[in-house]
Amino acid sequence: MAVPSEKFVVQPARVHADIAGYEDILTPDALAFLARLHRFAEPLRQQLLQARRQRQARYDAGALPDFRPDTKAIRDSDWTVAPIPAALQDRRVEITGPVERKMIINALNSGAKVFMADFEDSSAPSFANQLDGQVNLRDAVNGTLQFRSPEGKEYRVGANPAVLMVRPRGWHLPERHVTVDGQTMAGALVDFGLYAFHNAHVLHARDLGPYFYLPKLEAMEEAALWDEVMALAEDDLELPAGSMKATVLIETLPAAFQMHEILHALRGRVAGLNCGRWDYIFSYLKTMRGHRDRLLPERSQVVMTVPFLKAYSELLIQTCHRRGAFAMGGMAAQIPIKGDDDANDKAMAKVRADKLREVQAGHDGTWVAHPALVPVAMDIFDRHLSTPNQLQVKREDVTADRNALIAPCGGTISRTGFDNNVEVALRYTAAWLEGMGCVPIHNLMEDAATAEIARAQLWQWLHHGSLEFPDHAPIDFALFDHALASHAHRLSESTLPGASRAKDAAHLLATLTHADQLGDFLTLPAYEQLA
Repeated sequence: MAVPSEKFVVQPARVHADIAGYEDILTPDALAFLARLHRFAEPLRQQLLQARRQRQARYDAGALPDFRPDTKAIRDSDWTVAPIPAALQDRRVEITGPVERKMIINALNSGAKVFMADFEDSSAPSFANQLDGQVNLRDAVNGTLQFRSPEGKEYRVGANPAVLMVRPRGWHLPERHVTVDGQTMAGALVDFGLYAFHNAHVLHARDLGPYFYLPKLEAMEEAALWDEVMALAEDDLELPAGSMKATVLIETLPAAFQMHEILHALRGRVAGLNCGRWDYIFSYLKTMRGHRDRLLPERSQVVMTVPFLKAYSELLIQTCHRRGAFAMGGMAAQIPIKGDDDANDKAMAKVRADKLREVQAGHDGTWVAHPALVPVAMDIFDRHLSTPNQLQVKREDVTADRNALIAPCGGTISRTGFDNNVEVALRYTAAWLEGMGCVPIHNLMEDAATAEIARAQLWQWLHHGSLEFPDHAPIDFALFDHALASHAHRLSESTLPGASRAKDAAHLLATLTHADQLGDFLTLPAYEQLA
């Protein structure tokens, strides 16, 4: 560590857990660095979380999201973001996944341009999982990462790995095992701080950042706080200003109305915006939870070609390219289907169609969840890109106004769709409680966003009342309770991930679904039950 220890002679963060095996991650200097970040950011973080609650209360009372009149000058004026580093000029295919050792190696070797190591939606944030992730990423950065399977197979990172980016937890999530001055730290600052402290100098020396993905932002002020945190970290770690770069996931409905503002708040270090479409659908449900006229149909019908999602993705491309930032497409969650060539061909055809839509719309790159999808997506982007990116595609034809971004979505709710929501929400939640954040379910690699959509839709359909299936049978709590009990019993009797926590997951989902108000995040109450 090149930073002199005397720079961190402050009361350090306290760890309320056994740190055996992690002493070289949770060093006194690292904990002092975390304390500096917390004392700087925590008062404003709490204000921003309160602003979220106040904003949602207005929506619940009947207001609708809209563009901010007080920031019109930012949207209307001419400005661009700072130059983007060479390592991030070509991002045509990015792969994402949890910070598990073998998965990191496979992702870095996948042939993707970028690997986003995820401390958030695809990781169940037990303290051991988060600290193991820090160890694994430190080893990856230092070139020592390797893994030996129980069968004796050796895994090592190859000669030309993907560029590494890291997604810390969102501003709303706590890390209960770390406190400063008696206050619980934000999980975001623990993830960001430990990774930056141990790896920033090595990465900067290689012109590789460090680079981050920032999740769940709702307003420009939340982006500005990240900018200030990174500036403080650069100063403390004696890095040049602007060394740390960030890509922001636009995965909340309020953020879609502040894309220019978010880029502006981070303009000295931002590299792009990403269509975090699954969380975006969840955010639409949550934001509009009090609006019966904004009900969404079953999950399978809410695809990127429906009007409100098409408007959001095209506005993101237009906004990014006007400002000189990259516009990243969304996730393909499919995984190979072994033993059924016909089903696998159909799944890959869906991936190709989705990636073709993205590249033709003007996206600079896209996301996949499984290494087998990298060549599929890469082939589509290679065929249609003659340059590393599409910054020249300005999409001046796009006119996504407020009504387009919140347009109601037609469709139906089938018995199969209802039952699938119950099953997926239960199975994912149960696996999450066992410590798995990335779970294969019905040939899709699911993370927390899918469970959030599923349980939010169930709440919406049940609490707005008088809804029916196409055969006119009612959608009611008796049906939900029966389906949940049935799936919980089957899961508990199976060998699937989550079997041991099926009862706990069912109780949690029943509580959240019967509650008078839709809970903000499944992962907040679930975190209290995580070992």
